[in-house]
Amino acid sequence: MLVQFTLKNVLSFKEETTLDMAAINAYKEHESNLIDCGNKEKALRVAAIYGANASGKSNLYFAMSFFQKIIAKSFNNVEDGASTAIEEYYVPFSFEENSENSEFEIVEILGDYEYKYGFEYNAACIETEWLYRKNLQTSRTSILFERTREQILFGSSVRKECDVYKEQVPMETLVLSFFNKLKLKTDIFRIIYSGVMDTLVVPTDFCENTNLLESFLPKIIDGEKDELIKFLSAIDTGIQDIQYIERDKEIDFITFHKGKDNKVYTLDLDSESEGTIKTLMLYLCARVVIQNDKSMFVDELNIKLHPLLMKFIIDLFYDNNSKAQLIYTTHDTTLLDKKFFRRDQIWFVQKDEFGYSQISALSDFKVRSDASFEKDYLAGVYGGIPYLKEFSMKEGR
Repeated sequence: MLVQFTLKNVLSFKEETTLDMAAINAYKEHESNLIDCGNKEKALRVAAIYGANASGKSNLYFAMSFFQKIIAKSFNNVEDGASTAIEEYYVPFSFEENSENSEFEIVEILGDYEYKYGFEYNAACIETEWLYRKNLQTSRTSILFERTREQILFGSSVRKECDVYKEQVPMETLVLSFFNKLKLKTDIFRIIYSGVMDTLVVPTDFCENTNLLESFLPKIIDGEKDELIKFLSAIDTGIQDIQYIERDKEIDFITFHKGKDNKVYTLDLDSESEGTIKTLMLYLCARVVIQNDKSMFVDELNIKLHPLLMKFIIDLFYDNNSKAQLIYTTHDTTLLDKKFFRRDQIWFVQKDEFGYSQISALSDFKVRSDASFEKDYLAGVYGGIPYLKEFSMKEGR
């Protein structure tokens, strides 16, 4: 379960920035929007991020992707002349001459513990790295490891097993990535690695990516077709049935529609509307995430989706039997309403005249009990909207 994600000097976020999924206990509205963490604390099921074009809201999404890719790739063998993971994903703030280190940190609850993991890096090396574990029952925090350019210090629970390998960790490789690849008695590195990767960063081109459909849709059709058809009916696609045919290692998906004459007509899935395909893809992702208590980060969730379809996808995550989470960026203000969201679920990203992005939560503002979130947002009360200068368009002759 994701609690916090922090970045510093990454893309347009020069200063330390934190997206906080911990619920504010003082707020009593929409208790069903929360996940019980089991330690008197609660986490948000859904967080919505608003902002103008080029404000930097998508950069939060890319930052999470870069964070995961560095962890996944930093221990890969690098061919001569090829870039290392930290070289490839070192993307500091652009509008300053002196490039400083970039930094990531994540806080997650996994089982009975809260873990805090992060690292500071540049294109040449990992400068610092750290991993701490907090027992949620006793609130006792222990060090699993701390790393600087000079040394790696392991905590007592893993020291005996890990000390023999620490001199082998390259300066461009994360300790977490290195020890996750080793066969050890302790499973702590595998737990943290899997926990970080459990946030599904949905690719921006996922509607064009047929691999996702071919990987998941046949299994859903074979095992959960009734639920799938119920979903497709609920979002008014007109699809009565869906089947697939395997031909020469390729899979074709066929949808069935009923005509005015009561006859059944078929259509290739790729001939359906882009909105239908996107909603179906999101449904597949959401099913996997919800069934496995994972998190999902989607950029521009509103594109090609009617607001009611967007709400339908969001509502899938309000499942009391799951601890899944959804984070998404959007321009659509239709759902920016106290009927749907708590104040701590709504975030705004704004960029100043020098290119610095900042993020703030609606809970950072003094909000009247009768306030309209959408109206006040569009009026510029919370920031995160475009500043449009006046200009005139000449008429054509």
